[in-house]
This record gives sequence, structure tokens and C-alpha cells, in this order.
Amino acid sequence: MINVALVGCGHIHTPGFVKRLQARNDVTVSAVWDHDRARAEKNAALLSAPVVEDLGAIWADGSISAVVICSETDRHADLVLAAAEAGKHMFVEKPLGLGTEDAYRMADAIAKAGVLFQTGYFQRGIPSHLFLKQHVDAGTFGKITRVRASNCHSGALGDWFTPEWLWMTDTEQAGVGAFGDLGTHALDLLLWMFGSVDRVTATLDRAINRYGEDCDETGEGLLVFKNGIIASLAAGWVDVADPITFEISGTEGHAYVVDRTDVYIKSANLEGADGKSPWPNLPEAWPHAFELFLDAANGASTPLVNVHEAAYRSSVMEAMYKAAKGQGWVTLS
Repeated sequence: MINVALVGCGHIHTPGFVKRLQARNDVTVSAVWDHDRARAEKNAALLSAPVVEDLGAIWADGSISAVVICSETDRHADLVLAAAEAGKHMFVEKPLGLGTEDAYRMADAIAKAGVLFQTGYFQRGIPSHLFLKQHVDAGTFGKITRVRASNCHSGALGDWFTPEWLWMTDTEQAGVGAFGDLGTHALDLLLWMFGSVDRVTATLDRAINRYGEDCDETGEGLLVFKNGIIASLAAGWVDVADPITFEISGTEGHAYVVDRTDVYIKSANLEGADGKSPWPNLPEAWPHAFELFLDAANGASTPLVNVHEAAYRSSVMEAMYKAAKGQGWVTLS
């Protein structure tokens, strides 16, 4: 049994995390804080927890071993650095930082503190993605030449963000628009499977211009990996459907994922892989990334996202936004 504090309630995924916390019998929420008192009170009532106005009380409370940080992204650094200083395990909603500088400052502090870290890259644990990762590592595709990842929904079309989550459309607070918000999940999968990146470029668009000229609503990016793989990344809030979510092409195989569930794979290196029907035996799904964190905080051994992995994703996404602004390529250092 652990005691946790909810520190910041601003992210659109907060209601889902609250429900997960409510369902756990090995977690007690001991405190809720948010700079918006009404927002803190709303979530505290759902969790039967007290609202704390002084963050220092949370950092000083030795009975609280972990914190869940779901604030606006531009508030992450202050909260994360304080949590690290206090020795708290932490779940920080993605993306970790606004860009390279703040993300790596947080990552270094977390690593130095030696605390558990996790962020919301739940798509790693989807069976189709686990299957692809397994066969990328096994060499089933031969030399991989081309990859495509897509993560799109209709959030802007349906105006999912007004009024409660509207800060996510403000790039000063969020650091990114739609491409960065949803694209960070697809980017995580690409980097998880294929390694580090040499250079990137991207094109962003406002599409329906619901949230003003500073907030992109869709985008396409290109990444050239250090191993030579060329990948494209699509993400946006203006799609009525997103049927083909992942594709891998290599000299000895090909695979694509439909709706993140069905994998069609063709390769002579895998018996029965003729690409004509969905692969029948996928790995078992991991628990959600948030559940993995709570399990780890309770002492279990679980696959968590390394904090410097999370920082690298913020750095690559920042480079893609710089490339889009400059209408060129940006090389990663």
C-alpha cells in the first residue's frame, strides 16, 4: 500500500487516471493540489482526498512516496524538480518537457534522485506494437527501409478541449499543438523500435483554424534514423478515421497495423506470414502505463519508460517544430 499525491489536474487524461486510482486497493490518494483551486476540489472530491494549498506540505510529507503530475506542460519543470528534491517517485504526463533544455534538466534531476519515473507512453504495451518490436529485433523484416506511424483523432473537429482543456491548444503552455500532442506517442514507438535519429523535418497546418494561428491541428514529419531507416509520422486532431496506424517495410518483410489491433505481416522469415489475414497470436497486452507505474511504486518489477528516453522524445519533437518553422531539416546533436 502506498500513499500518493495528485499534483496538477490540468491534463485531459486526468479523469481517466482518477478512475484508475479509484479502482486500486493498494493506493491511497493523500493529497490533491492544483493552482486552480476549483479544479483541485473537483478531483479531490472524486478521490476522497484533502486539497492541499501549500505544495511544500506534500514535498515534506514522508508518508507520500509518489506523485502524479498532470499539470500544464509549462509547469512540469518546477513540479518535477521539487518532487525529485523531495525524493518522490513520479508519473509525469507526456510530454515531459517543452523542449530539450527543460526536459533534460528534469531527466538529470530525476536520475540523480534515484526515484521511479514513468510517463504516459501506453502504446508500447499494445499487443500489435509488442509483436512488431519483437520481429524488428528478430530481423524478420531484413533491412528495414521505410516505416510509417500515424496517431490521429477528431479532437479539433469535435472541439474536445473547450472549455476545460483549452490550455492544450495554447503553445505557450503546451509547447506544441496537435502534431506534438498526439505525435509524441507515435514518435515514442518509432524511437523505441528503431533507435536514435540523425535529422528531421516536418510540415504543420491549422486545417480548420479552430484554435488560432499559433496552434497546429495536423502535421506530417520525416525522420532519418542513424541506421538509415526513413520514417514518416502523421498526427492531428482533424481526422475522422485513422485506420492504418503503423507500417514497416524491409528487404525481407512487410507489416501493417489496422486500428492498432490487427497485424498483417508478410515475410519468408516467419512461418505462415503470408500477409493475407491478421496474425492470430499476438503477445499479451501490458497494463496501462499508469498502472505499470503504480505497480512499480508498490514494489513490482515493470517495464517503465526511462526518463532520458522521455527527454529525448521532447528534444526530437522540438527539432521537428523548428524544422517546420524553418521549412528545412534539423540535425539532432
